[in-house]
Amino acid sequence: MQFLSYLINGISLGSVYALIALGYTMVYGIAKMLNFAHGDVIMIGSYVVFFTFGMSGMNPILSILLSMVVCTVLGVVIERIAYRPLREAPSLAVLITAIGVSYLLQQVAQLTWTSSPKSFISVISGIPFLQPVSLFDGQLTISAETIVTIVVCLVIMAILIWFVNNTSAGHAMLAVSEDRGAAQLMGVNVNATISLTFAIGSALAAIAGALLCSSYPTLQPTTGAMPGIKAFVAAVFGGIGSIPGAFVGGILLGVIENLSKAYISTQLSDAIVFLVLIVVLIVKPTGLLGKKVNVKV
Repeated sequence: MQFLSYLINGISLGSVYALIALGYTMVYGIAKMLNFAHGDVIMIGSYVVFFTFGMSGMNPILSILLSMVVCTVLGVVIERIAYRPLREAPSLAVLITAIGVSYLLQQVAQLTWTSSPKSFISVISGIPFLQPVSLFDGQLTISAETIVTIVVCLVIMAILIWFVNNTSAGHAMLAVSEDRGAAQLMGVNVNATISLTFAIGSALAAIAGALLCSSYPTLQPTTGAMPGIKAFVAAVFGGIGSIPGAFVGGILLGVIENLSKAYISTQLSDAIVFLVLIVVLIVKPTGLLGKKVNVKV
């Protein structure tokens, strides 16, 4: 029964990683950029939820929606100011810029809200009809946070896949990811499409931040750093650029991390996660669901 509990908690943690990984995989798949400031957008969104819900007693749904709006605007602004001028620059320049934006957001958060950890009040607890579920005569209890996190991840994944495959904006994203120049010649607004991609990824980061801090209720300016790195690992693990790959990679990463903490060592769990990534990339360099791309010379 303990194994089942660890497994479910791992799936819940992996669902958060999957939501964050979607931001990485969409931006890379469409704009061919690695937005390493994505984890800090999560942190900003979590602070918005903390102050609107925890401090003012606002409705939890409204708090998350406000956080999504703030993160969406932040993501679009970051893309417009920091990344768009470097779209044709070498990838190293974009990477250094992303790291700089990440540290900038952390320092702004530290100056604004101080570096002292804050106790995050679960937004799930503010929804009265959501209660823990007991199974097997009370031997296994699944928290409301765990249930909501898994369900939200599945619903968002389904909506996102439908959006990409069945809407004109989604088709534009696929066209830009395939060939940006050809898409522009066909009348696709490349700038608007990439901005929309950043907006969607940042909005999902806000949801992921609220769910993450609800399950692990400590908030500080570096809160998004390690989840952001692990979500990037999940995106690479599943096949960066693939939406289903981000989901599979996130779930597997969360399960591996949680089972490693339970049965091997809490200190070595992160090392085990990265070791598994190395093994997977040696066997399948494109990730589990990634596709090999032939580059024309």
